Amino acid sequence: MRIQMEWKKIDLFSALEEERLDYLQSFSKKLSYQEGNILFFEGEKPNHLYVLLKGILKIYKTDPRGNEVVIHYIQPPSLVAELVNLEGMNYPASAIFESDGEILAIDYAIFERDFLKNGDMAFYIIKSLTRKIKALEEVITSNLTMDTTSRVAKFFYDKSEELPCLSQRKIASILNTTPETLSRIVKKLKEEKIITVEKGSIIEVNKGRLKEEFDLF
Repeated sequence: MRIQMEWKKIDLFSALEEERLDYLQSFSKKLSYQEGNILFFEGEKPNHLYVLLKGILKIYKTDPRGNEVVIHYIQPPSLVAELVNLEGMNYPASAIFESDGEILAIDYAIFERDFLKNGDMAFYIIKSLTRKIKALEEVITSNLTMDTTSRVAKFFYDKSEELPCLSQRKIASILNTTPETLSRIVKKLKEEKIITVEKGSIIEVNKGRLKEEFDLF
């Protein structure tokens, strides 16, 4: 019963009756990962539908020069790379855990056959894809139209509650900028009393002042 209650917290399964949940669990498994563990590599063929239960998962690609390009950070609870399952394609990017985490791995062939006919589930997957498309559009728009200071300010504005848990090096990676560049911007925002920094962590922000930094774009 405890396991069923845990699964009920996931939107994708919240409407399922106990009998269907029991069946779903019969071809699913919960996996634990440590920070730095790879979930999948670019080019691999997917066999499971993944649901992130705990932790932070980084989706990234590697350019021809070997540089890492961060595409997205996924936080729980969330489907992971569900488009590759729907389209029958290989993973177009890699995924690595940025913290210890847990994944629910569901045998996709069985799930597709016995569950995707459920309208509520199909609708949830569409909503999940829509959120990811919107996030990607924001990343593209930000990189094309904003200077680095504006991108940093917008990130601090959008992620204000998560900032105390993020190192500046990790923030630089998310924004595809160098730690040195981020450090200069953080120093500037701190001197202007737009953010408060303690022991290298950003613990408080003035959202009104931050908005002024990127509102022209």
